[in-house]
Amino acid sequence: MPQEMFPVYCRRTISPRHGRALEILGHAIDYLIDELREEGILAPHKRARIEAIEILKARNREIYFDCPITPSLMDRLGAILKAIKGKS
Repeated sequence: MPQEMFPVYCRRTISPRHGRALEILGHAIDYLIDELREEGILAPHKRARIEAIEILKARNREIYFDCPITPSLMDRLGAILKAIKGKS
């Protein structure tokens, strides 16, 4: 799902399963980036690692955006007021 479809600042409800996946992906990305820094990023044979990082980052975003958006306090209060008005 494109990022443009979501508010810039929003909270998400991340399940323990999604949280663990995000944690593992984050560590894998960090590891590969650290390796590139130590060995030098410009070497031609490093392209596979850079592609792996891009794939991991894409999967990380996919998992994150799969988590439902948590309504803000204003959204929840608005829904309560709307429900109260509807009962009147």
